Amino acid sequence: MPSLEPAILHADDALIVADKPAGLLSVPARGDERQDCLASRVQALYRDALIVHRLDMATSGLVLLARGPEMLRRMSLAFEQRVVGKRYVALVQGHVADDAGEIDLPLGPDVENRPRQIVDPLHGRRALTRYRVIARSGSGADAVSRVELKPVTGRSHQLRVHLVSIGHAILGDPLYAPPESAAREPRMHLHAAGIAFIHPDTRVPASFESPVPF
Repeated sequence: MPSLEPAILHADDALIVADKPAGLLSVPARGDERQDCLASRVQALYRDALIVHRLDMATSGLVLLARGPEMLRRMSLAFEQRVVGKRYVALVQGHVADDAGEIDLPLGPDVENRPRQIVDPLHGRRALTRYRVIARSGSGADAVSRVELKPVTGRSHQLRVHLVSIGHAILGDPLYAPPESAAREPRMHLHAAGIAFIHPDTRVPASFESPVPF
């Protein structure tokens, strides 16, 4: 079992940048056995830490936490105004045809199969993802593409559903990849590799990177 201990990449009086391992919740969920999470582990070190945005449990990588409610307000506003740059890397099934592109498909909950999300042209909220193929390898059933993803919006499961919608499920995705594929992989191959923002206190641009573990 890999360690679920997050790494603290940066901490100052305004915010904390943590590197979350795959398999650790971002915030507590229902049930006594689902209370262990990134937020509580960081709060054990910094009592005033408040999570600004979340990663899915199966996703690894960079998460911002604010120090206190005022910094949380400022950073939440930055996310709402889409001035925080996020970069993900994924391994997906098959060879993505275009070297780069956009996926602009509205998303909403799959009411019959929560927590799954679906493309919902009628009631979904707008979701936009930009992608670039880094590398293609393998052939046939073993064909894989390594892609860089930049979500412009921040919908639940956005990257996972958008990639499935163009026929390229993320390797090891427990919700959206074919079950036999998900069972073969030790983890979901999605990692939040980069984040960039204006520091809420100093107003100086800041950026952080996390090496992709797959």
